[in-house]
Amino acid sequence: MMPGNINPRQMNQMMRRLGISVKNIDNVEKIIIQTDSKEYIFKDAEVTVMDAKGQKTYQITGNPIIRDRADDTLKEDIKLVMDQTGKSEEEAKKALEDSNGDIAEAILKLSQ
Repeated sequence: MMPGNINPRQMNQMMRRLGISVKNIDNVEKIIIQTDSKEYIFKDAEVTVMDAKGQKTYQITGNPIIRDRADDTLKEDIKLVMDQTGKSEEEAKKALEDSNGDIAEAILKLSQ
C-alpha cells in the first residue's frame, strides 16, 4: 500500500527505479475503440502511456460518444446494394433482410 502523503517527485523517482516511465501523448484529436457491436469515440482525450520494462499500457481519459455499429454497418451495406443495382433504399434493405445480410446474394437477387 502506498502512503497517501508521498509527493509526485518522489513517486516518479520510485517508478524510475522500478523501470517504469509515464508520458503523456500530446495533441490527441480522436481515439476510436471498435467492438463487434459498438464504437467508442473520444474527442480531445488525454492519453497517458506507462512503459513498465517494455510492456506499454495506455490510459484514456475523456467522455466517449458511444454508437451502435450495427446501424452504421447496415446503412453502408444498403448504400452498396443500391449503388450496385440502382434500386431504391427500401428494395435494397428488403433484399438484405431476405438474404440475412449477405450483400452478394442481395445484389444478385435485385439484378435478376
